[in-house]
This record gives sequence, structure tokens and C-alpha cells, in this order.
Amino acid sequence: MSFVDLAGGRVEYLRIDAARSHSAPVVLLHEGLGSVAMWRDFPQRVAEATARSVVAYSRFGYGSSSPAPLPRPVSYMHNEALQVLPQFLDALGIARPILLGHSDGASIALIYAGGSGRAVTGLIVMAPHVLVEAISVASIAHARRAYQRGTLRERLARYHQDVDAAFRGWNDAWLQPEFRLWNIEEYLPGITCPVLAIQGENDEYGTMEQLRRITRTVKQTEVLSLANCAHSPQRDQPEAVLEAIVRFVAPLG
Repeated sequence: MSFVDLAGGRVEYLRIDAARSHSAPVVLLHEGLGSVAMWRDFPQRVAEATARSVVAYSRFGYGSSSPAPLPRPVSYMHNEALQVLPQFLDALGIARPILLGHSDGASIALIYAGGSGRAVTGLIVMAPHVLVEAISVASIAHARRAYQRGTLRERLARYHQDVDAAFRGWNDAWLQPEFRLWNIEEYLPGITCPVLAIQGENDEYGTMEQLRRITRTVKQTEVLSLANCAHSPQRDQPEAVLEAIVRFVAPLG
């Protein structure tokens, strides 16, 4: 694992370099409870399947990256997309990336592509959120109970230096009453690159309405709906996800 210093502290990252260094790299943006380690072997599999360089990093407050101030504001995904991610990409010398985001990471990718004014070669968004649905809030409230009373804390602790801060930063933000009004549809008209949007049909955190909102505005969007798949397509249907990613990135620069 490597580290880079940004304005807000130290960020851990993984970089897998491919022979085709002239091609746009794939930058992975993790979910609300994720980290570099929680991607498991997915970065390596993406690198091997696409023959592209792959970079994954843990946002502030996750993994072994520096802590993030708590409580997180409602705008925390906006802040990541428009302030931290540009710094990170510049520090690593990455221009025109293919952003591959999951859940919160997918929302961050959409905000970056539509609002940063910086070039993006393509977007792959898995289980993205563009608005808050009742199913999202209910499942996040259930996650709080599982963390307090079940084994979720123990399972997450191996992936984060400060697991309580990582969980609270995400969970408390989503369960704020004002978060019900969170919406990033204003950024969708600014997305000009091709988009691959992937959603599990059994996703407990969101419905296909999220993808409908994207396709209504971003015309270059390909949709992959996966049966027998919940909130993490890369874990529930890895072969189908990798096949779609390879097909999507093949014509890109």
C-alpha cells in the first residue's frame, strides 16, 4: 500500500500499473463503508481484464487514511468530488480517468463528471444514488442496528483503523433529517462522457429509479440490470460485471 499527502491529510492508495500506460486508467471510488482493502481482489481483476492501470484509494476517515472531521455534512459527497478527488488525481498525475464508483463512490463519480469541469473518459457507476429513497433510509437505519447489536462492527473493523468513525461518518450523515432532500440530478446535464450504470435488482439500498433518473438526462448511458444481485454487483455477480466493464472500456481512450 502507498500513501500520498493531500491538503486534508494522508490518503492510502493502491496502484496497479498496466503495460498499456497510454490508455486512460480506471480509478475506483468505494462505497460508504468501503476502503481499498474492502475491494478485495476486484482492482486486480479489473486491471487484468481491461489491460489498464487501476487505482483505488481510501477516502479520509476510511481504511488507513487520515481521519475526517465528524459529523460529516450533508454535502460530504460533493466535497469529495469537487475538492478531494481533483487533488488526489493531480497528485498521482492522472488526467481523463475512467471513474468506477460503487454506491457513495458512484455518486461522487457523477458529481465529479458533471460538476468539476475536468475531463473524464468514462463513468462506471454501480448502485449509484442520485436522490434519497425511502428504501435507502430504511436500510441505513437497519445497518445502524446491525452495527450496534450484531456482527457488522466486527466484520468492518479489519478494514478500518477507526471503525467507529468510519461507520458514524456515513450512517449519521444519511440519517440526518435534512439528508432526505439530498439530490445530485443538477449535475447530470454536465456529464458528456459515456456511462455504464449497473444496478442489482435486489438492491436493498436503492431501486431502478436511480438509473432511470440518469438515463433520462445522460443519453450516452448503457444500463445493466442484474438479477440475483443486491447492493454490491462486484461481489454478487462479478463475472457479469467484469464482462460489462471490459466491453464498455474497450472503445475508450
